[in-house]
Amino acid sequence: MQIILLDKVANLGSLGDIVRVKDGYARNFLIPTKRARRATEAAIKEFEARRAELEKVAADKLSTAQAVGAKLEALVLTIAQKAGVDGRLFGSVTNHDIADALVAQGHQVVKSQVRLPHGPLKTVGEFPVQVAPHTDVVVDITVKVVPQAD
Repeated sequence: MQIILLDKVANLGSLGDIVRVKDGYARNFLIPTKRARRATEAAIKEFEARRAELEKVAADKLSTAQAVGAKLEALVLTIAQKAGVDGRLFGSVTNHDIADALVAQGHQVVKSQVRLPHGPLKTVGEFPVQVAPHTDVVVDITVKVVPQAD
């Protein structure tokens, strides 16, 4: 299915690109989240008429994400979890836990923006984690997992 992108999508294209994707990806994800529309003649003409407005909205999103990224730059986040004597956690620290801790500190982050390169954290220690508030803004933070006091 050919679609026209209304927002920048990682590994696919940027605003205004006409790309071919699988039908299910377009119908189930891109179109419902308003990141794309079917590339019909009418949709292309309407997009060209609204291009400046959409580019302004995209620039606003990028500047907001850069502000969030500047606040998060070189942040060290401490999370306490129950752990055994050998340093292994009872459970794990997931992107949801990290996002909740960041929100508790006043940052605007959702769990889908937290990237754990090696999966959930299962031991005590310091780990590098990426937070991506926008596809163009990726910030490295350090998550320090400590044993929880009884």
